[in-house]
Amino acid sequence: MVMFDMPLSELREYRPDRVEPSDFDEFWARTLAEARRHDIAAEFAAADSGLRTVDVFDVRFAGWNGERVAAWLLMPRHIDGPVPAVVEYVGYGSGRSLAHQRLFMSAAGFAHLVMDSRGQGSAWRPGVTPDPDPAPQTGQYPGFMTRGIDDPERYYYRRIMTDAARAVEAVRAHPGVDRQRVAVYGRSQGGGLALAAGALVPDVAAIVADVPFLCHYRRATEITDKTPYAEIAQYLKARRTDLERVFETLSYFDGVNFAARATAPGQFGVGLMDDVCPPSTVFAAYNHYAGPKDICVWPYNGHEGGEVFQESDTLTFLNETLAPR
Repeated sequence: MVMFDMPLSELREYRPDRVEPSDFDEFWARTLAEARRHDIAAEFAAADSGLRTVDVFDVRFAGWNGERVAAWLLMPRHIDGPVPAVVEYVGYGSGRSLAHQRLFMSAAGFAHLVMDSRGQGSAWRPGVTPDPDPAPQTGQYPGFMTRGIDDPERYYYRRIMTDAARAVEAVRAHPGVDRQRVAVYGRSQGGGLALAAGALVPDVAAIVADVPFLCHYRRATEITDKTPYAEIAQYLKARRTDLERVFETLSYFDGVNFAARATAPGQFGVGLMDDVCPPSTVFAAYNHYAGPKDICVWPYNGHEGGEVFQESDTLTFLNETLAPR
């Protein structure tokens, strides 16, 4: 693996023109209004996890179209009063997994809600939330990137990004959570979902997007042949005349456009040898980010980014931004 993208000096200045549909804000306002016709109806069922320092709850809440989305909520014990919360979104192909794998945030004193990804959770960590939307009219290349990609109304990421926004509402429904101190967090796909949720729920307290996926799609498909972006390229190899329609759909779900609407303090992470989420796609979102921001740059790392070093920086960032005011 080598540094195949722009040099860091150019990345820091890389701010491409945003390709944004004229009805972007109306589309998302309508999408969330439709979802909110269904009460969030968050259910927190105590789970026997065998853990002694946290209380674990098996969560269900109403996501897109009122469909029930699963999550874990880990609440630190022996802390008085409402606590700040971190909503985490997981990587591509993963699900919420098992609760004992998610102890980092609760060990730091945060309520930690880990959202399941609808339809995913069969590639490396298990999930339980189905995606019952009917099959896309044009078919799809294996994976989730092209499911419904011919129409933004039916595109897969419309559903999961709506779930991500509603997950913030779900964690705020728990009486032990400080509603004013809720951050969104994720790596890779999770980072892209954090950008979306942070823009769609503008009163979140902080946004962490580590090596974010779902940003600057067209450039990504042109400079990397790694999945998941390669799913889009493979689809277009077969459906040659659908190119512009595909990228028009994707413009409604581009992290660059969400970043331009996000105003909470933001922390990004990027690996300069990342051939899964190329550095220029991350910097495109970062340089358009509308709020106060910082980025952790890991020159000799790929999609793993800073890993435990990034987590240490993230913990410092969250302790500062979620501290009582």
